[in-house]
Amino acid sequence: MKISASIYSAKETDLGNLLRELDAYSSDYFHVDCNDDISVFEDIKKINKLSSTPIDLHLITPEPEKYFDLIRESGVASVTIQFESLPRKIEIPKDLNCDCGLAIVTETDISVFDEYAEEVDHILFMATTPGVSGQSFQKENFRKIRAFRSKYPEKRIHVDGGINADLSFILRNMGVYLVVVGSYLLRQEFIGSAMLKLRSDAEGSAFKVEDFMLGIDEIPVLKASEFEMMKMLKTVEDFRMGFVNITDKEGKLIGIISNADIRRALIQKLNEANSISLDEILNSSPATIKRSNSVSEMMRYIKKLSFPVLFLPVVDENGFLCGTLKFNNLIRGEL
Repeated sequence: MKISASIYSAKETDLGNLLRELDAYSSDYFHVDCNDDISVFEDIKKINKLSSTPIDLHLITPEPEKYFDLIRESGVASVTIQFESLPRKIEIPKDLNCDCGLAIVTETDISVFDEYAEEVDHILFMATTPGVSGQSFQKENFRKIRAFRSKYPEKRIHVDGGINADLSFILRNMGVYLVVVGSYLLRQEFIGSAMLKLRSDAEGSAFKVEDFMLGIDEIPVLKASEFEMMKMLKTVEDFRMGFVNITDKEGKLIGIISNADIRRALIQKLNEANSISLDEILNSSPATIKRSNSVSEMMRYIKKLSFPVLFLPVVDENGFLCGTLKFNNLIRGEL
């Protein structure tokens, strides 16, 4: 996952010194907010003279068109236009020569992206109230990120607001491409230490598993009483997650069936596939995690397992299925 350092979060620091330190610790982008202020492009000129790190520009204005020539001239790598500032649908030129995106605040539904989907490359989720520093990440954005990724798997996801080491791990796991980091990174005594924490495993416990898990309505579930080989295979195929959760009639988790379980069963009974019973294919003691566990508790648990995990069923204190955690995006999100 890429890190874009929000340079205006450290206005009291000399720009040259700040950029040199960020470059020393390999910031992937410099994030520049332009709140309808043309003078920002003078700062961009200075940044380009001092560093070759690409610039990530966030444009907040009712008239983006008046900045298009400046964007072309400045050589910014990425520009994101704030949706809520627009009085109407705008046309984004194809010759801006940079990655283009649309930013939305927490209250805005992802459906507004639809009319821009052919013109832009990414979405930016503003996960705190814009212009108010130091706020916490608004948790409803977890579900919005998942919904957007499902609807537009080819589009990149950027997130700005409340980013810290704990949240950075979660967002990497969700396949987020870039995070904008301000206070956490630039108001620390040692930028290098903060950067390292952003790129490593979670430490804190501000978020619980239930905050960012895939909900029960987003995952494959099949009741044991309804098990048929073909129905089970179709459920796995429809959700394309490589597994299905098996519950009793009340919804308590009794096991999972993964692609590996299916493969082993078919090797043994390929010519009698339709006769394979639930007991022959079910993993009745899978690794699970409680919805109330913190991120750091989850990490300690995973590290103790003797096998790699791509997903974990999430249960409540009574063993009822609540959701699932997936981990394949930890790799995909780094690309």
